[in-house]
Amino acid sequence: MKMNVTTHTGIEPRINSSEVNSAFRSIGTEYRENLWTNSTSKVEPDSKFDAEATNQGETKIHSLSLISNTIVLWMSFAVGLLIFANSAVLYADFLTGYSSVLVHKLVKLFYVELELNIPAFFSMLILLFATLLIGVITFLKKKDNAQYVFEWSVLSLGFLLMAFDEIASIHERLIEPVREIIGENNLGVFYFAWVIPAVILIAALGFFFLRFLWNLPSKTRIMFIIAAAIYLGGAVGLEMIEGWYSEVNGRETLVYMFLTTLEETLEMLGTILFIRALLNYIAENYKNIEVELRG
Repeated sequence: MKMNVTTHTGIEPRINSSEVNSAFRSIGTEYRENLWTNSTSKVEPDSKFDAEATNQGETKIHSLSLISNTIVLWMSFAVGLLIFANSAVLYADFLTGYSSVLVHKLVKLFYVELELNIPAFFSMLILLFATLLIGVITFLKKKDNAQYVFEWSVLSLGFLLMAFDEIASIHERLIEPVREIIGENNLGVFYFAWVIPAVILIAALGFFFLRFLWNLPSKTRIMFIIAAAIYLGGAVGLEMIEGWYSEVNGRETLVYMFLTTLEETLEMLGTILFIRALLNYIAENYKNIEVELRG
């Protein structure tokens, strides 16, 4: 048997020049396509941290708006409960001929016309919350050396005094001194005479805040005006109607109690609308403020 053995000491490559050129052209085309795709595509965050950082500003605004809506919703719900309790105990007192001791105690607890009870403390708390929000805005304005710091400060002080007056009823102590000046008979809408200096003060404050109000963002300005109209319409407007009615018919009637209930309702709703306007103002003008809720 014969065997042919061939020994290879190396590998001799066989290169086709046309195939090499074709390969290089293919690589170049693919590189150019990848370069174009990377330059035109939107850069997506490659981590959860980057995604949160990209949407950080939007999240802050949304969170503050959500908190604002929640606060206003719960405050409005509380007002509804208080007005329902007020109306229920007043009607129960009427049905029992104003003779039930238990019902009379409930009237003292829930009647919105009285002081040092649940509705009065609630009104004080929402006025204090408005004071706090105005104080925050005042601090931020002062920090930024912005305009109208003094006006924001005066507004904060005013709401603080209103909160104190809600419990102490200082304005009613002006009734007798003013009556001594204007007389005590046939006062009509000025029967509760404190409204006279109140109207003068409101006019003066309106003139003082005119420029400040005009330079607010239009949305905030409109909400401020509506809130003030609702609040003052109750606190002063309905108070004048109540004075005219009670001078002739007295206060122990369902009509008078209805008027006082409507007055206090408007005051609370006006304050809540003002609070919403303040929260929206902070959310829209100070987007760098973070609000963290812990469960």
